Amino acid sequence: MDTYDLITRNAEEVVTDEEVRDLASEPEGKRVYVGYEPSGVLHLGHLLTANKLIDLQEAGMEVVVLLADVHAYLNGKGTFEEIRDTAEQMKAQFVAYGLDEAETEFVYGSEFQLDEEYTLDLHELELSTTMNRAQRAMAEIQGDETAKVSHLVYPLMQTLDIEYLDLDLAVGGLDQRKVHMLAREKLPELDYEVRPALHTPIVADLTTGEGKMSSSEGVTISMEDSTEDVEEKVNSAFCPPTRDPEGDLENPVLELFEYHVFPRFETVTVERPEKYGGDLTYESYEALAADLESGELHPADAKSTLAACLDELIAPGREKLRELRA
Repeated sequence: MDTYDLITRNAEEVVTDEEVRDLASEPEGKRVYVGYEPSGVLHLGHLLTANKLIDLQEAGMEVVVLLADVHAYLNGKGTFEEIRDTAEQMKAQFVAYGLDEAETEFVYGSEFQLDEEYTLDLHELELSTTMNRAQRAMAEIQGDETAKVSHLVYPLMQTLDIEYLDLDLAVGGLDQRKVHMLAREKLPELDYEVRPALHTPIVADLTTGEGKMSSSEGVTISMEDSTEDVEEKVNSAFCPPTRDPEGDLENPVLELFEYHVFPRFETVTVERPEKYGGDLTYESYEALAADLESGELHPADAKSTLAACLDELIAPGREKLRELRA
């Protein structure tokens, strides 16, 4: 796989393709980040972007993980002491999951977001940005919460983070798209350069194939889950024998194979008794998806294999959480 393909693997959107191709031509030393509001326990949403960061480290880029404690405070997630506690847990889980600790820079937002220069730039953006524009940028992240003034400041800070962390590429889920578009619009107003952005997909709800997987509704898989929890959740997942069911439904089982399993496993083996055809070994997501569609691979066998792979991926983080809480 060439560098551009590795950088853009499983990306839902690249903004812009030309800018990312320029980065791919000389990736060494280029800085890329994802910002995470500290929540304590990593779930599959976090791990999807973490998979992309692992790809980018493999491509030679320097990874920055922003532990966004000030953002979390603005979002009412606790005191700074409580937020710092959960952030340290997240950091340990990211390393356990596979981010190279020696090659990853973990930064707290409070290390630079409270400085005078940053604050003055933030006020400059507040002067030039309408409330409607800021709220549009925050809408996907805010969800159904009633908008507060802090919610309007939040995307303006994300805009400045791209400059103050000295980044070459911003990465986030597709729900961050409007924030990154705001940054491309607003950074030049402060005489700062525009940076490209790469957006990862949003995985569908595990049980219905609709909307998006949500930790708040208890239908995601996290590093708190036991092996039995993972098996139970995956076995109850929506899994029609197709990648493109009628209507707006997705197949979350196939999405998890595509976005979580195949980027981390060179081959995937489905274990089956000989009387049912024996084991199947796949070297690519496309081959597995094709067998599911053709009926060669039964959804129950796909689910049991997926559960085993996900459990293997989250096991080091689960153990790290137990150590931290002991």
